[in-house]
Amino acid sequence: MATEGYIRYRADYKYQLASDYKINILIIPCSNIKTDYISLDISGNLLVKKGYAWDGPSGPVIDTEENMRASLIHDALYQLMRNKHLSSRIHRKAADQLFRDVCKEDGVSSFKAGVYYKALRKFGKPAASPQNKRKIHRAPNE
Repeated sequence: MATEGYIRYRADYKYQLASDYKINILIIPCSNIKTDYISLDISGNLLVKKGYAWDGPSGPVIDTEENMRASLIHDALYQLMRNKHLSSRIHRKAADQLFRDVCKEDGVSSFKAGVYYKALRKFGKPAASPQNKRKIHRAPNE
């Protein structure tokens, strides 16, 4: 949809992917999912496309190179849940575990990754909820 005289945008993003990112994960959808920036097929192949924007790690977690890849994957999966492509009831725990595991692969200590995981389990549910789908803002306002 083209607009004239105003823009439509979503807020709260800090990072934008400069090239496509692919990973095979254990989260398997019932059918292939394809959105503008995220694809997940029934073999667990997750593709996050160049241009995808995300906010990095949340809460008290400081953004570092060691947790940036995990935050990208986790944010993409939570977005699929917010947009009802994946069930948060079924897939949220696995997404949180994947965040922990990728953090450890990328150099976060097991202790710290465990703390991150526990925080996600305790406080992450609203971020995966369709009720918290990112709002579209307009500028200038009417």
